[in-house]
Amino acid sequence: MNRMITLVLLLASLGQTESPSAHARVERILHDVPLIDGHNDLPWQYHERAKDHLAQVDISKDQSGLTPPLHTDIPRLRKGMAGAEFWSVYVPTTLKGADAVQAVFEQIDVVYRLDERYSDTFELARTADDVMRIHRAGKIASLIGVEGGHSINNSLGVLRQLYAAGARYMTITHSDNNDFADSATADPVHNGLTPFGKQVIAEMNRLGMLVDLSHVAPKTMNDVLDIASAPVIFTHSSARAVTDHARNVPDDVLRRLKQNDGVVMASWVPAFVSDKVREQTAAHDAEETRLKALYRGQPERVKELLAQWDASHPVPHATLKDVADHIDHLVQIAGAEHVGIGTDLDGITSTVEGLDSAAAYPRLFEELAARGYTDDQLRGIAGSNILRVMRKAEAVAARLQKEKSPSDVRIDD
Repeated sequence: MNRMITLVLLLASLGQTESPSAHARVERILHDVPLIDGHNDLPWQYHERAKDHLAQVDISKDQSGLTPPLHTDIPRLRKGMAGAEFWSVYVPTTLKGADAVQAVFEQIDVVYRLDERYSDTFELARTADDVMRIHRAGKIASLIGVEGGHSINNSLGVLRQLYAAGARYMTITHSDNNDFADSATADPVHNGLTPFGKQVIAEMNRLGMLVDLSHVAPKTMNDVLDIASAPVIFTHSSARAVTDHARNVPDDVLRRLKQNDGVVMASWVPAFVSDKVREQTAAHDAEETRLKALYRGQPERVKELLAQWDASHPVPHATLKDVADHIDHLVQIAGAEHVGIGTDLDGITSTVEGLDSAAAYPRLFEELAARGYTDDQLRGIAGSNILRVMRKAEAVAARLQKEKSPSDVRIDD
């Protein structure tokens, strides 16, 4: 009997030796496939913190000690085995017209200057093949995503120039409606996508610019899916069936996304992945509205009382497991081939417990590995899925550019 026990223990130990740890497995996968984050707001942090003076925030060093903390810098990107970042060139919806156009090109300039300043780490990527080439060279691919269709000032000409400058996706709306599409977080005014909005989608497909449906209303999502010639993406959204937040994707749209061959990139926004956080955030906003109505013209009084309310209503924490639960649901409904990661790091004021910075990417994949995800599924979620979408959009664009000229339609037509 003792010999039998010894033999069983020996075989068990041999099995453990032959099976790589979750960390080693994830490390191997992320070495082979570039981990692509669909949405990182670092460029706007330079605007907010340093008025775009890059020397004032040196991301060659760990910047976690800043107040408030920065989520992204080169040491933590390297620790997190990042392969590519879609830098969001975000413009607030309060900026209109020519001011919005200027602001988005200034944000693109920040990305270019970051690539130049840290050229040993970053290189601009315009195609899926660029991403793979840069990854194999040991660098991090810089990709550009425009966050908010208001940035084109209703001009297809501006849209084309953004693409020429390197932008490879555009989020159709941001937090407010624009003149051609309804947002998820505003009362609808267009019933989805307008006729000019359909022209915007068609021109994006002709260019090869990915259509990002994060931030748009479900009706807008469906209107786009009705006409899109290429796969669409959600760059930083999660599953609405798990957390009923307006910024998440309903199941019926996830099923259509599978048919479209697109990708939804799961976010790390606490209120998107935890109902407890979402409910607390809504309660905070309601209290702030109440206090402003009670104490009009007394902003300091409102600030003081809101701070007291916050102290007595501590915000619950979203966790890494909450994010993994969302990925489980997205995989269940859309399929593992249609899921990616889009964190919204440096675009959020609080982080998910266990996923506090760009260093944390592997932790999420270790959790997914522990839940039984295969190597192929992990490769897809890390980067292969979005690379497939990019390649398909590039192929569609090559065909459409032979069939049609750039559109000269204007919104007032």
